[in-house]
Amino acid sequence: MSGPLSGYKILDLTTVISGPFATMLLGDQGADIIKVESTTAPDHARGAGYGANEFTATFLNNNRNKRAITLNLKSDKGREILFALVKSCDVLIQNFRPGVVERLGIDEEKVRAHKPDIIYASISGFGEDNPWSHKPVYDPIIQAISGLTTIQAGSDDERPKLVRTILPDKLTGMTTAQAITAALACRERTGEGQHVRVSMLDTVVSFLWSSDMGGQTFVGKEVSSQRAATFIDLIYETKTSYISVSAMANKQWQALCKAVDHPEWLEDERFATPALRDQHANERLQLTQDALLHNSAEQWLEILEQAGVPCSPVLTRSEMIEHPVVKASKLIIETQHPVAGPIRQTRPAARFSKTAPEIQRGAPLLGEHNSEILGALGYDDAALKTLRDEGIIT
Repeated sequence: MSGPLSGYKILDLTTVISGPFATMLLGDQGADIIKVESTTAPDHARGAGYGANEFTATFLNNNRNKRAITLNLKSDKGREILFALVKSCDVLIQNFRPGVVERLGIDEEKVRAHKPDIIYASISGFGEDNPWSHKPVYDPIIQAISGLTTIQAGSDDERPKLVRTILPDKLTGMTTAQAITAALACRERTGEGQHVRVSMLDTVVSFLWSSDMGGQTFVGKEVSSQRAATFIDLIYETKTSYISVSAMANKQWQALCKAVDHPEWLEDERFATPALRDQHANERLQLTQDALLHNSAEQWLEILEQAGVPCSPVLTRSEMIEHPVVKASKLIIETQHPVAGPIRQTRPAARFSKTAPEIQRGAPLLGEHNSEILGALGYDDAALKTLRDEGIIT
């Protein structure tokens, strides 16, 4: 497999989104991912959401570039096989609830006994040593406790709103993939493995702090109740549809005023500087909205583009796929999955000039590579049949 991580092997014990998304990113960049699923409780994503031909879209879109086996890790033989695989792997990643790996006997100490320099990665909801560590967690729970729902509402005093995508899960996956890559780079220098711990709560709060926690940044000068700079999103209604317009710099603001035929705004003291425009954002944006109602989206986009004002149509998901900018990037690709049939996905977002990532295989069936992977460990057909009969594999 090509890609910058070609040659690394990762044992993936994760399920649902955060872990599988992390390992798919690593697989897209060339790592050999072995997905290990329970014989009795496979990845929940296999049955969640819209699907066709034995696969859900959720599973397909988080598990490509992986091989898959099943193991009963509650059995001695299942753990024996896992530890045999560990010996040739660079990373083991799991997202069991804290305490489960210890009960299964596959915690860091047990795993490291078989591969001292392995990177052992753990994803959790709240971390491993706090009052909520053992609570079950889902994306909306993290959105709620992190403050994200209040930020999304626009004010501490408004009804909280969920972000309508599973942002904490996907952010955690991206953070974990980056952290594993960093740990592998460190091992190249030191020869030592380490334990990488990523919690969904830590990930989201860290993410929010860069732009949404200004009122809590200065110690002793905290703001007790916060609101966004404006309740008006930078989405504007026109005669035909919606557009987004953003004029941040002075030059862009001046161009916008002239483009919408309101040069008198340039003389308005409320809007004289970026700071004043931010202070009077509600008034400024309401004036902009009123002006944009007089033409179609197509007309405004042409006018604003010529004036040098950043703008864009607001697209549905289906419209986005057909937009010329998206098409020109060759981001969205169509492939033939051997079971699911023709599917549409995105190529890996990061592009490398020397080690181009590739989509080598689609998401695997449950236990699809049992014979291939266990055969490499020395299990012949008779031994594999015995393992199936005993419920160690499917």
